[in-house]
Amino acid sequence: MQINKKYYRGGFLMKNTKSTAGRSVVLIVSIAALAGFLFGYDSAVINGATEAIRAQFEVGSGILCFAVASALIGAAIGAFCGGNLADKHGRILVMKIAAALFLISAVGSGLAPEIISLVVFRVIGGVGMGIASIIAPAYIAEIAPTRVRGRLGSLQQFAIVLGIFFSQLINKLIADSAGSSGAEWLWGLEAWRWMLLVECLPAAAYLVGAYLIPESPRFLVSIGKQAEARRALSIALSEKDVDASLTRIEETLRTNRKPRFSDIRGKVAGLKPIVWAGILLAVFQQLVGINVVFYYSNTLWQSVGFDESQSFIFSLISAAINVTVTIVAIMLVDKVGRKPLLLVGSAGMAVTLGIMGIVFATATVGAGEPILEGIAGPVALVSANLFVVFFGVSWGPVMWVMLGEMFPNKIRGAALAIAGFVQWFANFLVTQTFPQLAEFSLGLAYGLYAAFALISFFLVWKFVRETRGVELEDMVE
Repeated sequence: MQINKKYYRGGFLMKNTKSTAGRSVVLIVSIAALAGFLFGYDSAVINGATEAIRAQFEVGSGILCFAVASALIGAAIGAFCGGNLADKHGRILVMKIAAALFLISAVGSGLAPEIISLVVFRVIGGVGMGIASIIAPAYIAEIAPTRVRGRLGSLQQFAIVLGIFFSQLINKLIADSAGSSGAEWLWGLEAWRWMLLVECLPAAAYLVGAYLIPESPRFLVSIGKQAEARRALSIALSEKDVDASLTRIEETLRTNRKPRFSDIRGKVAGLKPIVWAGILLAVFQQLVGINVVFYYSNTLWQSVGFDESQSFIFSLISAAINVTVTIVAIMLVDKVGRKPLLLVGSAGMAVTLGIMGIVFATATVGAGEPILEGIAGPVALVSANLFVVFFGVSWGPVMWVMLGEMFPNKIRGAALAIAGFVQWFANFLVTQTFPQLAEFSLGLAYGLYAAFALISFFLVWKFVRETRGVELEDMVE
């Protein structure tokens, strides 16, 4: 295979023969999806460190909960600012900024001398997460061929769940090697610190990768670099399709002025209906409580009688299931469509969360904690993992695919910023409120998440439009 390097804004692209073009775009999308890996790793790695952090810094549940959720505050800020930055300066530069923030956060969090420093560096990493969470799906949607856009867009979620899985795996390996998450390990540093420091490796890989992939062709056209846009489009499209796609992009940009936040205003409560649809998708992906499984699963399983080692194994199993079912979603999203997968996922999550709510609501309480006796423990464990299955095959990947492609070009950056902000804010609310809800009643907590899953079914049925097979230039408000 012959490769010619064409250097231009955003790095280089691989100008290949038609037979290798598909592999080239998959490689480029995979590099972009490293953002998802870091997103997943950074958000879930704290799961294995929470109890050790509590003991190390001698903090109560409220402060510990805020330390866990603090990254989500940064993520909301990053998501809100990232879209506007990307529209002004390009997708690639913003990817580099996110990678640098991940690096700073990993080092600072791992070496934090006290809880305040930990929170500060977690917020910095959160800003990187927020930026990455909206830039990756937008970039992938803009560079992927329409026929496989959903499949390639799903790689973002696949990378997220891989990041979650590897964070749980690395947490377990380090904890087992050290003896516990709070024990000293290499060079006198506690095991939990190494769990956070390991993130430096994928962060560095993402930073290097951002220099090796092309800028979004739609952004290149918007700044008058048609030749570079043509080279970027030629990675995945035939010469004939490149001409047609370039013409459509140019026509769209000629009829639209530069993006700005005022473009998303509408008559429905101040926003356009399509923006509200994106907000609903973003919010309800979090209101079903998925991140409770990945942020607090170790603490949850320990609270109902399992030891630390068993809890690490259960968390790892859940993460592995999430990876597996995301592969299934990648295979289905361009065949079945986005909306059917969302509806199946909502129904399945409502049932499994409802079962968990009943199990914990009817559990015996001892020393202030629920005790799962007899078959209750296995039922809760199976239901929790089935919940992950239904989420992973639907709302996990499909929400990110749709946010990347559902908005018209002229409002994509601003609409993604709003949707990303509310997604992370909802994540923060769920993460921040779960410990208090759990202390009051785990049955109530899971019952609320089940209710939100049921509501999401009817909202998708009524307000979400199918985007499978629709060109980005044909997306309507």
